[in-house]
Amino acid sequence: MFQRKPTEEVVKEETAVWECSSDECKGWMRANFSSHGEGSPTCPICGSNMEEGTRVLEVIPNPRKF
Repeated sequence: MFQRKPTEEVVKEETAVWECSSDECKGWMRANFSSHGEGSPTCPICGSNMEEGTRVLEVIPNPRKF
C-alpha cells in the first residue's frame, strides 16, 4: 500500500508589494523582488506608475537583496 507524504503547510504573511496605478492594468510585484531605486517603479506591463500596497502571499525568500 502506498502512503502519501504529508503536504507541507503553506506559510502566508502580509507582504509589501508594488501595484499598478492604472485601472486597466492588474500588474503587481513583490517589493522585495523589485530592483528600482528611489521612488516608485513603473509597471513592466503598461508603463504606469506603481503604488505601495500589501497582499497576503505565500512566503518566498529572496536571497538576492537589492
